[in-house]
Amino acid sequence: MIFSSVSAILNAAVDDEYMRKNPCSTSTVRAPARNPQQVVSWCADRVFAVQSALPEQYRAMVDLGAGCGLHQGEIFGLSEEEIRFGAGWVHVGCQVRVVRGELVFALPKRQKVRDVPLSPQVADALKRHLADFPPLAVTLPWARPDGKPVTKRLLFVRPDGKGAVRRTDVNTRLWKSALVAAEVIPPAEPGKRHTAAREHGMHALRHFYASVLLDAGENIKALSAYLEHTDPGFTLRTYTHLFPSSEGRARVAMDKVYLGRPFGPDGPQTAQS
Repeated sequence: MIFSSVSAILNAAVDDEYMRKNPCSTSTVRAPARNPQQVVSWCADRVFAVQSALPEQYRAMVDLGAGCGLHQGEIFGLSEEEIRFGAGWVHVGCQVRVVRGELVFALPKRQKVRDVPLSPQVADALKRHLADFPPLAVTLPWARPDGKPVTKRLLFVRPDGKGAVRRTDVNTRLWKSALVAAEVIPPAEPGKRHTAAREHGMHALRHFYASVLLDAGENIKALSAYLEHTDPGFTLRTYTHLFPSSEGRARVAMDKVYLGRPFGPDGPQTAQS
């Protein structure tokens, strides 16, 4: 955690041109070995309960997180033209991030663009959102506060329609309230903030996405690409405990064979008679 925080600070210094290179990214510097807690995936009921508790104009954020695996900033920066309904893909080429306190458009995390599959059901949800809440043009500088202005027609904007949404506003004013309504976290005590719940942030939607794809038999290399991980090994280490058990797969495979047999449960003699 400390290494990641220091590296993130140095990355920001590089972005702001205070440094030429992040020393934590060199081949001679290695991050300390991790012993992370296992990811606990939400169930579908919880995902949809939290979604229904959000204001209607922001509910499709859950479809993009849980249904496409997008990061929070990528959801905020998604424009209408990046949803390719006909081809069944979402192009992830931009995020909204904060640089020196100002919102900017920037490339996705690790400077990598990608395409993720768009299922018909998620596509229908996005079409309904676009019909009810038409995209609005938002202009932000690219990469840094003094960068070149770029205009995009965003799916999600501030409640007043004036600008891109800010992560802290969504997390504190919308997401935490939805978690309370869905009984994921307790209500805040009078005069106090909601309790910290990092494991229940919007990143939980990506964990749900990963669990669904793994349960469906998707391979690690493809899932790693969809989640924009640099190393399939990281994806494997993070989600290996979510793989369906081998004995469970064996039962399902055999059931598929037996469901297709041409005679009844008492054997072929019964069918012939």
